[in-house]
Parts: sequence; structure tokens; C-alpha cells
Amino acid sequence: MSSLNILAVASLAAFTLSAAETAAQQAGGEAPPPAVTVVTLHAEDVTLTSTLPGRALASAEAELRPQVNGIITERLFSEGSVVAAGDPLYRIDSRSYEAAMAQAQASLAQAVAQADAAVREAERVATLRDRRVASEQTEDSAIAARDAANAAVKAAEAQVDTAQIDLDRTTITAPLDGVIGLAQTSQGALVTASQATPLAVIRSIDPIRVDVTQSAAEIVRWQRQGAQAALPDGVDRTVTLLLADGSSYEHTGSLTAAEPHVDETTGVVTLRMEFPNPDNLLLPGMYVLAEIPQAEIQGVVLAPQEGVTRDRRGRPVAYVVNADNVVEERMLDIVQDRGNTWVVREGLNDGERLIVEGFQRIGAGMTVTPEERQAEPAADAAAAATDAAPAEADAAPDATEAETEAPAEAGSEAGTDAPAEASGESAGN
Repeated sequence: MSSLNILAVASLAAFTLSAAETAAQQAGGEAPPPAVTVVTLHAEDVTLTSTLPGRALASAEAELRPQVNGIITERLFSEGSVVAAGDPLYRIDSRSYEAAMAQAQASLAQAVAQADAAVREAERVATLRDRRVASEQTEDSAIAARDAANAAVKAAEAQVDTAQIDLDRTTITAPLDGVIGLAQTSQGALVTASQATPLAVIRSIDPIRVDVTQSAAEIVRWQRQGAQAALPDGVDRTVTLLLADGSSYEHTGSLTAAEPHVDETTGVVTLRMEFPNPDNLLLPGMYVLAEIPQAEIQGVVLAPQEGVTRDRRGRPVAYVVNADNVVEERMLDIVQDRGNTWVVREGLNDGERLIVEGFQRIGAGMTVTPEERQAEPAADAAAAATDAAPAEADAAPDATEAETEAPAEAGSEAGTDAPAEASGESAGN
């Protein structure tokens, strides 16, 4: 064996012996405390809210129904358009009502003529009575005929008014401002007064109402919080909405009324709110979630949800690191969730360090090495992922080049040794 080979073997043996001694020393010593990630907590005043399901409702709604019988001769609106109160929407064949109007006017004229004659007759009889030519009975009869004729005039005038009303109802107008829906009746259809099927529906949706339901038990729970949990005057009382796609509605609303009645079947109370709807984004019947402020609680801690676990009984538990870096287990009194945190009333204090990562390696009473979590771990992870992608892309070509060069080197060595072996064989032979 050459001197170079002997030196290489000796160096390898010395390195192996040194590594074995280092491992033995580490095995004989104590392991360092496990590292955990913590978040420093802060006490604050929190406005508690309730997220309640509900449905959007039109602030006003009117179903168009005919008030006279007849054939629809014309539809005067575009489906889905905005209409104003008084706009004509349908026309019904009015010829029979025009004839009834003419007849009523003629009856009125006849009654007026008869009343005039009765008045003149009563005046003539009164003159004769003064001259003692006519009897008192004749005068009484003339006065009665005059009064009856005047009453007939008023009845005829009422008939004219009725005929005019029916004639006006042949043109169906919008009773309120709003958006008109689909037409349920076409031109040429026969309609009847007060029929069950509406001709169309008009809904006023700006502003729009939202009715949500809340259980009576939850209302009692909020009321039992007492006056100390009541919302102060300076707290924002506006209501926000979450739409069906999970996005927030850009306009805020307010609670306008609460039904003073609990539904016997479901045990809930209906709360009504009102929201501006200038873009008609909210439509009647749409499902929404309303976030309503209901109480304020002071001196609570917002604990990250990843730092709270459950014991075998399902009770919320958290682990904190005290001033000596020793782990302590805490039982929590959680009021409700708030985004990605829990509102903790008891169990955690201001300034304590809550463990949010590293639960698998710790237990109560263990000494740990706490590390404060960064303010924006998501942003850091995204940046790290962005940096890692180009590095992997750069490493890929190097690996490809290495794989490409390997066969070449192997082929080169093979090509160099093969002639030598062949030469040796030839020489031997």
C-alpha cells in the first residue's frame, strides 16, 4: 500500500473516533429545554356581538290586483323596472264602464230636472197657501215631493261618482314607489275584481329591512349581564351584514324594532333592522348574517384560538410560561369567539405569555425556552415560500447538469481503462 493510502485511512479513523467521542459526551449531558412559541397577552375592553341569521325583506310591498272585471288591453311597464306611485301599469277595456258613466250622468240630469220642478211646485203651493187657496195637506205633499227630488239628485250624483271610480280603475296604477317584478298577466287576459293571482308585485327595497331571529335563552343571558355590561353611549351601535358569499356588506344599518313575543314553536324572537340599499345589492328573500353589538365587557383577554385546547372533559385549557420559563396549565372561562381569537374572562391575565406552538414536547411544570411569535407570521411564510421557489428552480438545472456529466465521466473512465486492460491481455498472451 502506498504512503498516500495509509495517510487517508489514518485520517478517516481519527475523524470517526472524534465523532464517537462527541456523541458520547452529548448522550451523557442534559438536553436543552424545548423551544415553544408564545404570544404576550394584553387586557382590553371588548364590545360583544352576536351573529344572527336572517332574511332581507322589502320595506314596502304591494300586489297589483284588478278592482273591476274586464279584458287587459295594454301593459304599460317593463318588467324589473323602477316605477313611481301613480304610474299607469295596465289598462282594462273601459267601454262598458264608459257606458255606465254616461247612464249615470243621464240619471243625474233627470233627477236634477225633477228636483227643479218639485221646488217650483212647492213654492207655488206655498203662495196659494198664503192666500188660503191651497190646503195645508197640499203644501205638505209639495214639500215632501221637493225633498224627495233633492234626495234623488244626491243619489244620482253618488251613482256618477261610482261610475267614475270604476272607469278610473280600468287604468291600474302603481300604489307606491319601487321595483316592479314579472308580469303575471298578458294582454288579452280576462281579469276579475279582487282575484287571487296578482298581476304583478311592486317592492320598495331602498332602504331594505332585515329580519333576524335570536333565541330567547340568549336574550335572557345578555340581560343577566347586568348594567355593567350595558353598551355605553360612546360605543358604536351600528349593525353589519355578512352576505351569502362570505363578503361584508359595505353599508351599515341599525336595529329598528324587536317583536315583543317569543315564538312558541321555535323559541326565538324576531329583530328587525334597516339598511340603505342604493345599488339594489340586497334583494328580498336573500339570506344574510347580521353582527349586532349587544354588550361591553371590560378587562378581558383576546387569546389566539391556536393557543387554546380542550381537556378530556371538553373544558378549555391553555398553557402559559411564567417568569421562570416554567409551563403552567390554566382553565379558561370563554365568553365567545371574536374572529380568530377567544374572548377570555377568567384564566388569563394581562402580560402573560400564552403558548401557541410546541405543545407536543411540553407539559405542566416543565422548563421551556420561549420565543415570541412574529406579528405577521402569514406574511413571513409567504415571503419564505416566494424566496424558496427561485432557489429550487436554480437547484434543478444544477442537478440536471450533474446527472448529465455523470454518464460522461463514467464513459470517459471506462474508455480510458478498457484499452489498458486490453493491452495487458494482449501482452500477457
